[in-house]
Amino acid sequence: MSTVKQLHLLGFVQHGVNSHATGMWRHQRDKVGYHFSSVEYWQHMGRTMERGMFDGVFIADELAPYSTHDGNSDDTVKYAVQCPTHEPSTIVPIIAAATRHLGIGVTLSTMFVHPYSMCRLLSSLDHISKGRVAWNVVSSYSKSEWEAYGFEDITPREERYDRMEEYLELCYKLWDSWEPGAVVADKASGVYADPAKVKVVDHQGKYFKSKGRHFCEPSPQGRPVIWQAGSSGRGRDFAAKHAEAIFAVHPNVERMNEYVTDVNSRITKKFNRKAGSVKFIYGIQTVVAETKAEAQAKYDRMLSCIPLEGALAWISGHFGLDFSKMDLNSHVQNLEVPGIQGLFESIIYAKDPQGRIPVTVKEAALIYAQGMGMPVLVGTPVDIVDRMEVFADKGGADGFMLAATYTPGCFEEFADMVTPELQRRGRLRTSYSGSTLRENLLGADYETYEAVSNSA
Repeated sequence: MSTVKQLHLLGFVQHGVNSHATGMWRHQRDKVGYHFSSVEYWQHMGRTMERGMFDGVFIADELAPYSTHDGNSDDTVKYAVQCPTHEPSTIVPIIAAATRHLGIGVTLSTMFVHPYSMCRLLSSLDHISKGRVAWNVVSSYSKSEWEAYGFEDITPREERYDRMEEYLELCYKLWDSWEPGAVVADKASGVYADPAKVKVVDHQGKYFKSKGRHFCEPSPQGRPVIWQAGSSGRGRDFAAKHAEAIFAVHPNVERMNEYVTDVNSRITKKFNRKAGSVKFIYGIQTVVAETKAEAQAKYDRMLSCIPLEGALAWISGHFGLDFSKMDLNSHVQNLEVPGIQGLFESIIYAKDPQGRIPVTVKEAALIYAQGMGMPVLVGTPVDIVDRMEVFADKGGADGFMLAATYTPGCFEEFADMVTPELQRRGRLRTSYSGSTLRENLLGADYETYEAVSNSA
């Protein structure tokens, strides 16, 4: 009997008024009865995703309003372009308390927080969630972030990666510093922990210095699941070396397959890691309805919510280029950008797998504002799962990161309509098998965090 690849699902959101489809806060079905900052909203979002058998929720982040467009953040604020946005880790305990199995991944930048503080925060969250936390490791890429934290210039991309390498090196040392059996908890003697089994980490590196014991005892996962999105050559190496799940946005099967083939080679040949120990999660957006015509009408209503100036502000902020200075009818060129390189390339290939059909600035902004260049699957549950299967079987996807449109409706509709179709085809779990996010995400391909440390 033949078996099919089971898929992993993540809900892609932000702790803000608007996530990854610009203007969705205007939609008549967005957050009806909820405010994005309310406890009840995030409890419902978590329970909905767990009902839909998602592995976890992916909480993206940006540290300051984008200010590249026209040299200021006016349009970012005016059109709610991922603004306002609250700090992502604050909702981890809320979602964890409302669910039993759902993982919670937080995007936290390595640029403005010392590794010692980062380790303490993530260990604390992993304890509170009983082992369901992941860390999306990023270095800040937009000038607004650097300016907000008092820097005049952005550190060059290559140096940011050098700094992140040392950052994770120190984090691994701290997370691994409590040996097995360190916690004694002997009430009779009064000894809680054996200091001989809790190492003092003395790190004296190029970018960081730290001397001290990790302030938290080992959490259920030991360290959070490491998520990463690497697109450039250096980024792909970093992801291949450290990540347990890699996120990517590609507009078609050809680009997906090229990416997974290249990064898998780096994982197994360059960094000697176990094949299958890293999951490839591709971004998609879904618009589902009982009929194709109804789904298309829903999609058209979403597109009507996108403000062009807001779209230009977002694409400018993400890529580090001021698109307000460009002719809207000029063509976007395939070039290296200061911001997120892989997402820029998704625009270049939005119309054609080889990138031969030119994309205008206006088209690029509107494409990006809807779904960051990821495939938008519009149709019935059968239509949508048909496409997901192609991406899995021919594009190498192990799962999908579902970018929010109107919330919580888009996730409710997926759980009610698409999840049953995936389960009917054997593509999605019917129950959770593990107690931690790492176990549920990696399954039989589970690779202990010590193995990741050794490869690092």
